[in-house]
Parts: sequence; structure tokens; C-alpha cells
Amino acid sequence: MQLRSVFLPVASTSRRDLIERLVQLLIGLFLYGVALGLMVRAGIGVSPWDVLAVGVAGKTVLGYGIVTNLVAVVVLLLWIPLRQRVGVGTLFNALLVGPSADLTLALIPVPSSVWVGAPMFLFGLVLLSFATGLYIAADFGPGPRDGLMTGLVRITGWRVWIVRTLIEGSVLVIGFLLGGPVGVGTVLFALGVGPLIGLFLPRITRRREERSRRLAAVVAR
Repeated sequence: MQLRSVFLPVASTSRRDLIERLVQLLIGLFLYGVALGLMVRAGIGVSPWDVLAVGVAGKTVLGYGIVTNLVAVVVLLLWIPLRQRVGVGTLFNALLVGPSADLTLALIPVPSSVWVGAPMFLFGLVLLSFATGLYIAADFGPGPRDGLMTGLVRITGWRVWIVRTLIEGSVLVIGFLLGGPVGVGTVLFALGVGPLIGLFLPRITRRREERSRRLAAVVAR
């Protein structure tokens, strides 16, 4: 998949288009946080990035939260050679995803068994992939980790699912070697998130592009 089939034009065609994309961004980020909360609550493993954060924290005097923020900063630094642009979506990502995840954790009880936790995790994984497509296609800028993915897609010309799977797999291996916790959910996330985002992102983007073009045509009349 080439970059031009993944991203919308930067310029907004109309106020209606801008509002619709902003709403899409906020819904996508809210659902992203809900998905994270569901996967954490499921209790069958953390994501590869959390494996890395826990592993680094265990090898240093830094806490998990600080390491998570530092990892995000390092990922943002990797945007520089990729020439990724920081947008409003990048800022909103940092502000909205965490509270949304915390709200979900507060509302959803601990599953009674793995037979409840496993489907909860799988639903969260699918929801996260769908939410990723929503907020990236809104074209206000991706979050740190998703921006690394989209930047590499643009540079390499590889498909989204290949790039995302390589990123998650690499992070998982490094985190595991550092002593981070790995569960069944961790492996499912590493192997499943790439193909699922590759399924949702281009389809959502095409629909958004078509809608933006229709709105642009109305303005041009």
C-alpha cells in the first residue's frame, strides 16, 4: 500500500469537512482508550509496548509510567528522519486515550475466568484496530507509535500490516529479553494488530476521502 492511499490531503475542504474529521478523531481516540482498557482488564497479557516498558523499568530505577512516557518521546524522535508531521491528533492522543482507558477500567469488572477474559481481549484488539483507522484517517496526525508505523509505510512502500507486525514483533522481543511479562494476549496482539489495522485503515480512509470530495464539490458549486 502506498502512502497516498493511506492519508487524506492535509488541507480541509470546508468547515463541514473539518468538523466531521474532528468528530471522527475524537471518537477514534475515545474508542482506542476503551480498547486498551478492555485488553488490560482481560488479564491474559499486556501489549508489546507495555512488555517493553515493564522490562526497561525492571532494569532501571525508573517507574513504569515514566518509562512509558520516555518510550513515547524516543518514538517521536524517530519521526525526525521519517519526516512525520506532528498534528492536533498527536496532542489529543496524549490527552484523551489515557482517561478513556482509565474510565473503562473503572466501569468494567475483572472477568470471572479466562473464558470471559479471552473474548474481551479479542474484542478489544479488534476495536483498537478499528479505532486506529478512524483517528488516523481523520488526518489530524497520528500518535507516537502509529506515526512510526505510517512513516515507515511511506518510506518503505510496504503494506501496513507488514510494517505494524514488524514493529510490534521487534518491541516484543526486546521487552521479553529485558524481562518484561509476556502472555497469550501479548502474542495475539503482536501478530493480530498489524493485519487488523491493514484491514480497517484503507477502507475507512477511502470512505473519508469520498466524503471529503463530496463536501468539496458542494462548496465549489
